[in-house]
Amino acid sequence: MKFVCLGYYNETQWNQLSAAEQATLMDNCFAYDDELRRGGHILGGEALQSIQNTATLRYQNGQVVVTDGPFTETKEQIGGLLMLEARDLNHAIQLMSLHPGVRNGPFEIRPVDEAINAQFEARNQSFQHR
Repeated sequence: MKFVCLGYYNETQWNQLSAAEQATLMDNCFAYDDELRRGGHILGGEALQSIQNTATLRYQNGQVVVTDGPFTETKEQIGGLLMLEARDLNHAIQLMSLHPGVRNGPFEIRPVDEAINAQFEARNQSFQHR
């Protein structure tokens, strides 16, 4: 099964770490990602820029409203996502519980919706063949 693992972090807390502490945490995260790769579990992933570079779209009163910057009251923001292959949700939890990044913020683990993604991919293919 495929899972999306949303990694959250507290940007204020991250910015309070020294450059050496940030580098060490990232090195530890990358080392564990390599372990996941060796096990055939990583399917992809993306890190996200600062919440200061965020735009949020909402539909209000019949129109789209754009809000710049942070859009929630929470201190934890999504820092990136990891695409993971695991047998089931329990296996994904087991794998991600060992990830060093969980020490800096939570991971939300969700199964991928294969049916909708298949429809999305079919539409992409039809546009490519035009």
